[in-house]
Amino acid sequence: MRYLAIDYGAKRTGLAVCDAGERVVSPLGVLHGQKGLVEKIGQIVTDESIEAVVVGLPLNMDGSEGPQAKQVLAFAEQLRRHIAIPIRFQDERLSSFEAEQKLREIGLSRAKKQERLDALAAAEILQSFLEQQKGG
Repeated sequence: MRYLAIDYGAKRTGLAVCDAGERVVSPLGVLHGQKGLVEKIGQIVTDESIEAVVVGLPLNMDGSEGPQAKQVLAFAEQLRRHIAIPIRFQDERLSSFEAEQKLREIGLSRAKKQERLDALAAAEILQSFLEQQKGG
């Protein structure tokens, strides 16, 4: 199944996809701002033949939903009204940290890291989701 992962943010939203065999996860890009975000994602769902969406849910370290998680849930509800495919959620508590670690290892400048961070975080979210689905 082709999944699109979303690392939602007020300023930047990272996107990642996987192949139909769910073996290869790739960062897709970053969408800036909120204007037309749901429509842009709807177009990507169509263009990339996406069958389900995985949205990163930023839970608190104790597993509770804070203000950020509530914003993500509100965004997902907007998206749900715009696309006709399933939307799943994946705990994203450590995805940004893991993405930063990977970017630090390849030695990018701060500006280049920031631009790629959200897409890489989305890839981490999708990878975690797929591993959880496979029982790993």
